[in-house]
Amino acid sequence: MNKSRLEAFSDGVLAIIITIMVLELKIPEGDDWHSLQLLLPKFVSYITSFIYIAIYWNNHHHLLHTVKHITGGILWANTHLLFWLSLVPFVTAWAGECHFTELPVAAYSFMLLMSAIAYFILSRTIVAVHGKESVLSTAIGKDLKGMISVIAYALAVVFAFFATEISLFLILAMAVLWLIPDRRIENKLKEKE
Repeated sequence: MNKSRLEAFSDGVLAIIITIMVLELKIPEGDDWHSLQLLLPKFVSYITSFIYIAIYWNNHHHLLHTVKHITGGILWANTHLLFWLSLVPFVTAWAGECHFTELPVAAYSFMLLMSAIAYFILSRTIVAVHGKESVLSTAIGKDLKGMISVIAYALAVVFAFFATEISLFLILAMAVLWLIPDRRIENKLKEKE
């Protein structure tokens, strides 16, 4: 099977997620700064989620560059990732609407945790198909960055119930960690040229 269909489907789903998120942003009721200020939690939630979708899109793009052929396992692992990412608009709207209270932050953190686990499963499925000496396997190794993220999101879920600020810090810290360009896959692909 050709990977272009998988890439096109994934890109389409991520584009729809961003579209749904932006449609949740409502126009202020008034024309003053106070009216705009009331939307600040929703806007912060939107920005954070947009960054996360961009991070996943970028990393997914690099991940698929290492794929030579698609199997049913890769298709299902990719669909699993897209399922968790499809919940981003819901948790984004809920967290922003409720001004980052306990349960919405826990749900947001849980969605990030499950997305990170799904991404890990997808990458391991690709490695299983292409072998231990494949570009992806040699590029990511034990994937310390991915493991740190899973642990941080799991902690964010727990902290959401008694220290929401720590959860929010962990969510933002992981976004910053992944915003730093990860050149592992790019470098391995260049070596193979």
